[in-house]
Amino acid sequence: MTAREMILTPNDSGPLPPPGIGARALHPHHRRATFVRWVRKTHGWFGLWGALLGLIFGTSGIWLNHRAVLKLPPMSQQRINAQLALPDPAPDNAAEMAAWLQKTLALPRLPNSTRIEPAKRVAWAGKGSHAGHGDAQQPAALMQPEHWIFNFGGPNAIVQADYWRGNRSVGVTTTSNGFIATLTNMHKGVGMSLAWILLIDTLAGILIFLSLSGVILWVQTSRRRLVGLMIFSSSVALTLGLTMTRL
Repeated sequence: MTAREMILTPNDSGPLPPPGIGARALHPHHRRATFVRWVRKTHGWFGLWGALLGLIFGTSGIWLNHRAVLKLPPMSQQRINAQLALPDPAPDNAAEMAAWLQKTLALPRLPNSTRIEPAKRVAWAGKGSHAGHGDAQQPAALMQPEHWIFNFGGPNAIVQADYWRGNRSVGVTTTSNGFIATLTNMHKGVGMSLAWILLIDTLAGILIFLSLSGVILWVQTSRRRLVGLMIFSSSVALTLGLTMTRL
């Protein structure tokens, strides 16, 4: 090897291969190292983005799953039921009712959700009690009136209005939540906006990426393959086993 072909490292630790074949031989190694560095950095940035959301969901998840077994403090809630008289004339449709409720209850926003159940025949008005007596003795079908349900508020306070069309009043249930109950409502999306749901979707994507990138980093950087494979296999077997026992 001539002096011109000799290339020293920055630490002068020894010669590297010539620029030709040596550089091409090292190229796959450098490409893998670059990929691992990118996965590690992205893993960290994504983890930072989802840190607070992960803390909220982890804390509320423990309360939801173990509040009875671990004797955790109960979730503080205060519920008030009331009947609200309707004006004369009463709101003619669900949209008018929602606007009237918002104004009357001094709520900052229109309902988060409105559910309208159409009128239908009541389940217990069957044919059994009059069977065999002829159609002439069949009573007129009993109909259940249209049912409107409005949900206002956020995770800390929820107002639900329940109205059966034709009534002269509407039932209103107000639930005020403590800190832990508020966290669990955020966990379940109760009273939360579409923007919050989309934010939680990003957390779901982050969890998927962190799971995959964690496996990739372990495969690319760890030398204790057998121990890692045993841990991963045990986790998969336990998850599948517990799942199958409940199906």
